[in-house]
Amino acid sequence: MKIRDLDLSQSPLNSEHQALGIPPVEDFVTHPDDHPVLRAAMWAAVLILVSLLGFLAWRLFFGDHGGESGLDIIESALSSPTFWSAVAVGFLAQVVDGALGMAYGITATSFLLTAGASPAAASASVHIAEVFTTGLSGISHVKLGNVNKSLFLRLLLPGIIGAVLGAVLITTFDGAVLKPFISAYLLLMGLYILSKAYRHVAQRRAPKHVAKLALFGGFVDAAGGGGWGPVVTSSLLGSGSDPRTTIGSVNFAEFFLTISSAASFILLAGELNTWLMVAGLVFGGLFAAPFAALLCKKLPARVLLTIVGCLITCISAFNIYMALR
Repeated sequence: MKIRDLDLSQSPLNSEHQALGIPPVEDFVTHPDDHPVLRAAMWAAVLILVSLLGFLAWRLFFGDHGGESGLDIIESALSSPTFWSAVAVGFLAQVVDGALGMAYGITATSFLLTAGASPAAASASVHIAEVFTTGLSGISHVKLGNVNKSLFLRLLLPGIIGAVLGAVLITTFDGAVLKPFISAYLLLMGLYILSKAYRHVAQRRAPKHVAKLALFGGFVDAAGGGGWGPVVTSSLLGSGSDPRTTIGSVNFAEFFLTISSAASFILLAGELNTWLMVAGLVFGGLFAAPFAALLCKKLPARVLLTIVGCLITCISAFNIYMALR
């Protein structure tokens, strides 16, 4: 059995946890500076993002675009209402996702489906955009001390495996078939989180079956165009985990599974024609990511639990209604 190194000081955070029935935070949560694994993962994310941006810039300015220059493409995008609509959606979706650990995929996928993209193309486009938004969001969470090293590592590999399996499924079948069942589960989780925010319960032990949860969450996320945050974050919060470090850890792990699912989509789904909307989602999301991570750090645990519970309950109820129409 693991011996936990708890921070038992009478800090405002621990007082808040006691009122909510959540165990005291561990020492590495309140003193997040000495974590070589997290620093290595953060610098890996930085290098991946810089490399991808350099490659895309090279393709834009030196690739073959049928006679158009890179500047012509940029000018065309900046004058397109579709691009700016995607920027707005990307900004709002990343603020919610970075602060609450969920709902970017659901929000952005709904926008792409409304714009006429197929389920597979919508999910692929969202995951390509999320490579950049989750990367910057995860880096911000690490720098602000919002990431639990142990939880991050337990989520990482199972989440990646689930994401690859989900990408394979949706490029073969219609992933929308899964949505009513997932929505019913999330509705119950949302109601449970709301109840937990406003009643005192006995302290709970560290969450179990994290690997299975990450496997399922990664699968649902790729197959349904979103769901990693709602499934994983809501379940971990429901088990009594600290809201701030749970949200930060889930966000940082999402970057690595998003890379895996995006690569799978590119290999399986072929050429996409939604690049303008992808660019808008990335542009809006990059501006929102640091602000969202700071919001997550500053908001009290009760407020985070309440917002997460309301968000999941409303989204799930709406999805069930649409499925039963």
